[in-house]
Amino acid sequence: MTSLADTPKAPGALRYTLLINAAPQSSQASKSALRFAESLLQMGHNIERLFFYGDGVLNASSLTVMPQDEINIPAAWHALIEANGLSSVVCVSSAIRRGIVDTAEAQRHELYATSCFTSSEIGGLGQLIEALSNSDRMLSFG
Repeated sequence: MTSLADTPKAPGALRYTLLINAAPQSSQASKSALRFAESLLQMGHNIERLFFYGDGVLNASSLTVMPQDEINIPAAWHALIEANGLSSVVCVSSAIRRGIVDTAEAQRHELYATSCFTSSEIGGLGQLIEALSNSDRMLSFG
């Protein structure tokens, strides 16, 4: 299977960092960010990094269950990230406050389970700054 990241980049392709601040259930912002990311990749642009911050970290929750007639936005983010080999970072302080933990954080806080999709890593704001220094554009959603 060929991913969008494998397609040739268009002349003048830009590098984007997307900052997602909204929870998937609270507004259209998360879904809009998802559709925007898909469009960027289809147009041949690059996504330097997705950074989930504040309530936006809930987009990385592997425990989200949605009604059958609604899109599971966290699962859609996970699929997009995996299919295209995107860099996805979840802010550590925002994540821990909202119960989003990976294996390392679960062990550190002596928790018995993880809740963060493996497609995303838990990290700090330094990774956002690094991505911004390598990007042509940054857009914030939520």
